[in-house]
Amino acid sequence: MSNAVSRHSETQFTVATWNVNSVRQRIEHLVRWLKEHNPDVVCLQEIKTIDEGFPAAEIEALGYHVAVHGQKTFNGVALLSRHPLEDVRRGLPDPLRGPEDAADEQARYIEAVVSVGDSAVRVASIYLPNGNPTTGVPIAGDKYDYKLRWMERLRLHAAELLKLEEALVLAGDYNVIPSAVDCHDPALWAQDALFLPQTRAAFQCLLALGLTEAVRASTDATKLYTFWDYQAGAWPKNNGIRIDHLLLSPQAADRLQGVVIDKDERDRDKPSDHVPVRATMRI
Repeated sequence: MSNAVSRHSETQFTVATWNVNSVRQRIEHLVRWLKEHNPDVVCLQEIKTIDEGFPAAEIEALGYHVAVHGQKTFNGVALLSRHPLEDVRRGLPDPLRGPEDAADEQARYIEAVVSVGDSAVRVASIYLPNGNPTTGVPIAGDKYDYKLRWMERLRLHAAELLKLEEALVLAGDYNVIPSAVDCHDPALWAQDALFLPQTRAAFQCLLALGLTEAVRASTDATKLYTFWDYQAGAWPKNNGIRIDHLLLSPQAADRLQGVVIDKDERDRDKPSDHVPVRATMRI
């Protein structure tokens, strides 16, 4: 009897991540998708606007609360939630930075607590650095150093969050291809910052804290991608990579019901080069 009551009292809670590649350019796609899927929380990346330029009115009209950490022209992250956003943190802590170091001005991290009834989920939207040089190879120098340093900062912060022993979802564009099965042709990516051994090792160190990668917890299927380049016919050839991930604390992973990659979004008119990924949990 008590088990039946407990199951009846549970509700579904959906967290999605989507690199929209300019929220103002994709606002019609975003609004339509929100109406269609009605997720509880959406983590957006690469919004490419300052806070004041974010199209909050269109999203709030659908019943969402909005928190933004924007940046002019580049980067930028946001959280959309059907429930109030509390304890909002903008920017990733940097315990590695000394007092003589300049602050990190890139808008790549926003975090908040979402309360639903007696339950709460801490959610972060992450836009991890790409790490590739603007031109040329090999991969080396400031951009890749920044990527690896940022990943270590994220690992240290995630370790602190896990001490809270609460449902936690770290969702976003990680710019990491975790393994060969997550790209159409590993040889083509061998010298790319998204797939270098150091990158994959840093991602595994993050998982080793006790985080679960939602897609691979749900399926071991191949040809599951979340990004297709605009060039070289990548989309029609299905030459994709999987770089958008939702990492779950044990308390969130225990509640995971399933994950959906909304691949059809890539086939829209003037789409983002990324598609949404939705994870559903019981809370």
